[in-house]
Amino acid sequence: MSVSQADKAKKLRALHEAPRAFVIPNPWDAGSARLLAGLGYEALATSSGAKAGVLGKRDGKVTREEALANARAIAEAVDVPVIGDLEKGFGDSPDAAAETIRQAAGVGLVGGSIEDATGNKDKALFDIGAAAERVAAASKAARALPFAFVLTARAEGFLRGSPDLDDVIKRLQAFEAAGADVLMAPGLPDLAAVKKVCSSLKKPFNFMAGIKGKSFSVAELEAAGVKRISLATSLYRAAMTGLLDAAKEVKEKGTFGYIDHSIPTPDLNAFMKE
Repeated sequence: MSVSQADKAKKLRALHEAPRAFVIPNPWDAGSARLLAGLGYEALATSSGAKAGVLGKRDGKVTREEALANARAIAEAVDVPVIGDLEKGFGDSPDAAAETIRQAAGVGLVGGSIEDATGNKDKALFDIGAAAERVAAASKAARALPFAFVLTARAEGFLRGSPDLDDVIKRLQAFEAAGADVLMAPGLPDLAAVKKVCSSLKKPFNFMAGIKGKSFSVAELEAAGVKRISLATSLYRAAMTGLLDAAKEVKEKGTFGYIDHSIPTPDLNAFMKE
């Protein structure tokens, strides 16, 4: 690619420091990444749910090796910065989180997220102290890199059965103190909650769109204090919805009406490499 990893990292930092909020969509492979970059999006992010779907797996069932292979394909396909959804760091220990950050940098990512979800249904979240230690280890690994890796720390309570806004804010503040560059709390219920979270933090906040009834306009989110807006699995789900609708039409009706609404092959190819 014509843009170095260090330059991509600088671009990502600049987006977070700019006065306006920006949208960071989530491709699931190299082709979708090239399409999104071709539309003018200035940065991209992987999605744990989307990359799992590409492999025919459920979210949370992808290995670190599989996740990073997907991330490498996306990062190498485009000249814009790419950050990775690194789940909990693919291990419970602080060392595991740190190693995941190092490996993420090694496949071309210039940012990544570590969340406080355990993956254990009996105890959905790490204790706040352990969660902060994991963020601190990830931050230390990020700071040791030869470029400015952007570390995002995620408080998952609203997605994991613990919708306690005060606890989420305490966790985000602890992660901020531990060295996270960006904070994130997926599943916030309304704009009032978003505004309260943003006003409680000094670092940029990433809002996750994609949940029905809990997704708001860019203008509304920017007014609430949001800096970055990610789309999670929503674009992948939209694509799969199109696939299902088209396949059902053929199977159930024997017609091909979906073709009339599909992007022509030459137009699609225009986004791809020769």
